[in-house]
Amino acid sequence: MVNETQSPVASSSAFSFLSKSWKEVRVSADADFQLIRNRANSFKNLATSFDRELENFINSASTTFPSARRPPAEIDFVKRLQPKLFEFRRAYSAPDFSKRVLEKWGHSGSIRIDLSAIKNAIVSEADDGSGVVDFDRARRRRRRRRWVRFMEEPKVEKDYWEPIRALKARLGEFERRRSPSSVDIFEGWKSGELVEKVKSSLKAICKEPEESKGVPPLDVPELLACLIRQSEPFLDQLGVRKDVCDKIVESLCSKRKNQLLMHSLSGEESSIIGNDNINDELELRLASVLQSTGHCYEGGFWTDTAKHDMTDQKRHVAIVTTASLPWMTGTAVNPLFRAAYLANSAKQNVTLLVPWLCKSDQELVYPNNITFSSPEEQETYIRNWLEERIGFKADFKISFYPGKFQKERRSIIPAGDTTQFIPSKDADIAVLEEPEHLNWYHHGKRWTDKFNHVVGVVHTNYLEYIKREKNGALQAFLVKHINNWVTRAYCNKVLRLSAATQDLPKSIVCNVHGVNPKFLKIGDKVAAERELGQQAFSKGAYFLGKMVWAKGYRELIDLLAMHKSDLDGFKLDVFGNGEDAREVQSAARRLNLNLNFLKGRDHADDSLHGYKVFINPSVSDVLCTATAEALAMGKFVVCADHPSNEFFRSFPNCLTYRTSEDFVAKVKEALANEPRPLTPEQRYNLSWEAATQRFLEYSELEKVLNEDRGEGSTAKINGKALAKSVSMPSLTGLYDGGLAFAHYCLTSNEFLRLCTGAVPGTRDYSKQHSQDLNLLPPQVENPIYGW
Repeated sequence: MVNETQSPVASSSAFSFLSKSWKEVRVSADADFQLIRNRANSFKNLATSFDRELENFINSASTTFPSARRPPAEIDFVKRLQPKLFEFRRAYSAPDFSKRVLEKWGHSGSIRIDLSAIKNAIVSEADDGSGVVDFDRARRRRRRRRWVRFMEEPKVEKDYWEPIRALKARLGEFERRRSPSSVDIFEGWKSGELVEKVKSSLKAICKEPEESKGVPPLDVPELLACLIRQSEPFLDQLGVRKDVCDKIVESLCSKRKNQLLMHSLSGEESSIIGNDNINDELELRLASVLQSTGHCYEGGFWTDTAKHDMTDQKRHVAIVTTASLPWMTGTAVNPLFRAAYLANSAKQNVTLLVPWLCKSDQELVYPNNITFSSPEEQETYIRNWLEERIGFKADFKISFYPGKFQKERRSIIPAGDTTQFIPSKDADIAVLEEPEHLNWYHHGKRWTDKFNHVVGVVHTNYLEYIKREKNGALQAFLVKHINNWVTRAYCNKVLRLSAATQDLPKSIVCNVHGVNPKFLKIGDKVAAERELGQQAFSKGAYFLGKMVWAKGYRELIDLLAMHKSDLDGFKLDVFGNGEDAREVQSAARRLNLNLNFLKGRDHADDSLHGYKVFINPSVSDVLCTATAEALAMGKFVVCADHPSNEFFRSFPNCLTYRTSEDFVAKVKEALANEPRPLTPEQRYNLSWEAATQRFLEYSELEKVLNEDRGEGSTAKINGKALAKSVSMPSLTGLYDGGLAFAHYCLTSNEFLRLCTGAVPGTRDYSKQHSQDLNLLPPQVENPIYGW
C-alpha cells in the first residue's frame, strides 16, 4: 500500500526536477546565442567604421595633394586596396550574415528533450523495482548525461566559432601580404588608432621644412667652420690672415646657408641674419643648436661674467682719452667733441675721463705756461673752450685719472688702474681713445670684464713715428705685436680712422671725426662773400702743424728743394711750434728755400682766413684734422695720395699727388683757380653730427644702446631671446682672456716695465696724485686679477 501510494508522488518530483534543469540549460544557451549575435554585430559596426575612416582618409589626401603634384605611394596603395576591402565588408556585414551562420550550425533546432520518453523510463524503472524510486541513482544518471553533454560542447563550440576563426585567419593572411609601404598606415588598426596614425603620417608627409621645431645638429662643414673661426688668434700667429680664414669659413658654409642654416631658424631669426656677414650667421646657428640642447654657457676660465647690470633707463658711455686741453692735440680735442655730441642726443649719459698731471708735468706739456692747481679749475677751462666752439651747453661729466708725462715720446702714461675711476654703477660702455696707448702698461681690471662693451679708436700711427728713431725697425716690430696684444685683450671693437694705421684685431676702418663747427661757419662766410662778388682769398699757400719732423716737415723740405726751379717765386708761410723747430728752420735756410716761419696758432685764427691753399705733405698722420678744417673753410688742399687722405678724396677741392712732379702741378693748379663751394652733403659729411652717427654705426653702439639691459648681443629665435655672448663657449674668448692675464702678470713687475720704456712709478699713482684728486693713499698691491 505504501509503495503504490508513493509512486505517483515520486514521479511528479522527478519530472519537476528535470523541467527545472532544462529551463536552466535553455536560458544558458539563449545567453550564449545572444553573445554570439552581439559579437557579430560588433564586427559589422567595426567594418562600417573602418569603411567611413577609409573614405575620409582618401578624401583628405585628395584635398591635401593638388592635382599637379603626385600623391605619395601610401595613398596609391590604399586606393588600389579599397575595392577589395569593400567586397570583404559586404560579404561579412550583410543583414542575413547572422542567419546564414546559424543555419549552418543548425544545432538549436535539435536541442529538445522527449519528456514522455523520460517519464516512461522512470515509471518502468519504478515498476520493475521495489516500487521505490532510487533518486541517488537518478541523480547519478543526470550527472552522467550532463558530463556527456559537457564533453560534447567543445565540438559544438568549435563548429560555432569556425566562421570567426576563418575571418581572423583571412585578416592575418591579409596583413602578411600587404605592401611594406602601408605598414605605418595600418599599424594601429586593431587597437583603434587608425585615425591618429593616418593623421601623423599625413603630417609627416605634407609638413614644410620651416615648420620643423627640431634643430638639426651641426654637420662636418659647420663644425670645421666653427673651429677655424674660433682658432683665428692661433692662425694669425702662424701667419694666416683673417681674410683668408673668412674665405675658408664662407666656403664651408655657402652650401648650407640656404638649406640647413636658414631652415633651422625661425622667421624672426632669418630676418636678423639675412645679411652678408657669414660669421654672424654661423654664430647664431651654433647658438640655436646649443639652445635646443638646453646648454647654457656660464663663462670662460679667464672671463668675469659678473658685469654691472644697469638699473636706470639710460645707458652710460665712458670716454677715456690720453690727453686734455689746453694741450692742443688730436686726442685732447676730438674726444671732447665726441663726448659733447653723444651727450647732446640725450639718449645716454656720458663721462669724459682725461688725465690729470701734477704741476711739474703741466709745465712741460701745456702751452703758454698754463697750469692748474685743481681738477675743477681745469674742468672750467675745458668747458669754456668747448662752448665757445659748439654753440650749445653740453651736459656731460668730466672726470680725471692720474697720469705722468714721458719726455722721450711726448706722451702721457696712465698711473695705476684707470678702470677704478669709473664707478661700477656707470660701467656700461667704454670708449678708449688710443686703446694701445692706454693699455701698454695697464695693470688692473680688464676693461671687457668691467664694461659690457668696449670700443677702441686708433688716432696715431705709432709705427711710423718709431721707424724714424734709432733702431726703429726693431722697435716697430715689437710695438706692432704689443699693440695687437693689448687691443685684442681689452677691446670688443676697434675703429681705425684710416688705413694708414696697422691692421689691428677686431678692427674696421672708418672716419669717426668731424670738424669744429666754427670752421664750417667760416666756410659759410666765405661762400657768402663769393656770391656777392667779393674776393674771399687774398693770400696764397700755407702749412700749419706741430714743428716736429714726423709731422711732414721732412717731406715738405725735400719736395721744395727738389723742385726749387719749377716753383720759382713760390712762397710758403709755415705756422708751428715744436721740439724740432730749430733744426727745421736751419735745414730750410741751408737749402735756401722760400719758407716764412711763423709761430703756431689756432687754425681758426682770423689771420689764416685769407689763405687759399693748404699744403700738407705728411704721410705719418692717420687722419689730419688740419686738412678737414681747411676743406671746411672752403680752401684748396694739396696732399699726398696716401691712405690717411682717403676720406678727403671725394671732395673736389682736395688735390692729391703721387710723384714730386705731380706735386708741382697740383700746387700750380690750386694757385691758378678758385675753390668750389661745398654742397650741403659735403658740409654734413665734415660735421660732428655725421661723425657721431658713423661712430654709433661702425662701433656697433647703435645696436648695443638699443638692447635691453644685461642681454648682451641678442637675437630672437622661436620668439625667445637668444644671448650669443652667454650661449657659446669661444676659443677666441679663452685666447683673449689668456692674453689679458699674461699682460697683467708682466706689467706687475717693475723691472719689466722699465725695460719696455714705462715711466717709473706708473704702476700705482703717486702721493701727489692722491692729494690732488682726493684719492686714498696708493696701495702696495692691487687686488688679484679678476679672482
